[in-house]
Amino acid sequence: MEEPLRYWLAFDLGLRGNFEELYGWLDTLGAKECGENIATFRSTKTREQISQELSSILGSDRNARVYLISMRQGGKFILGKRKASPWVGYSQQTVEAEEEK
Repeated sequence: MEEPLRYWLAFDLGLRGNFEELYGWLDTLGAKECGENIATFRSTKTREQISQELSSILGSDRNARVYLISMRQGGKFILGKRKASPWVGYSQQTVEAEEEK
């Protein structure tokens, strides 16, 4: 039998997202909470199979953003896409003052 792989799922379903079905799906996998809207689970399914399952559950929700990460393949948006990062512009960059001549 194939050994289960570790996955992490980060999700943003908005205020009216289909949390009930997603939570039911995560519960059947025995997923563990890893922070706000992040879960981890083990599965023998491929990332593509998991993506298809989640698309059938959440695919009609236009606001859903779901990012699936696997140890072997890294991360990928399976629903939605990346937004601008809220931390852009917060770094303190020093600019060397030039001496005027």
